[in-house]
Amino acid sequence: MSKSVNAPQTIQFEKLKQDNWTEMEAENARVVVEFFQTLMNDHDFDTVLKRYKGAHYVQHNKAIPDGIEGLVGYVQGLVKRFPDYGFDVKRIISSGDFVVLHSHATLKAAHRGDESRGFIITDTFKVEDGAPTEHWDAIQPIDFSTRLLFLATGGAVGNQ
Repeated sequence: MSKSVNAPQTIQFEKLKQDNWTEMEAENARVVVEFFQTLMNDHDFDTVLKRYKGAHYVQHNKAIPDGIEGLVGYVQGLVKRFPDYGFDVKRIISSGDFVVLHSHATLKAAHRGDESRGFIITDTFKVEDGAPTEHWDAIQPIDFSTRLLFLATGGAVGNQ
């Protein structure tokens, strides 16, 4: 049975994990993948808020407020405008306390797998005590419409 195009994307952790990771690096990568899958692909905001509510979380993307609540609110806004927003994680890099996800993100389910649409994004997380505590990202819009969206929504500062 084939997966519905509207079903959430799933991060294939077992295919992306690296044999050279230490036990801690593998666990940190697993923590980030679970967090990212739940938030960005499943859009299960209640679970994220329940699991991480009040946790220390510093956001280095100036457009997104600090804290888990700020992050969830920001992603809820994206999902309200783009219900099929999701990430196809291509690579995971885990080194010490840091985990990097290299992804192709799309706004519409119909664009999944189309490398000429959407964004290329790297998300870097710092993990402490089994939870993501800091986040940085680099975003590259690919097509004309995502470049316009990126320009139209850029510039607002959501944290200090």
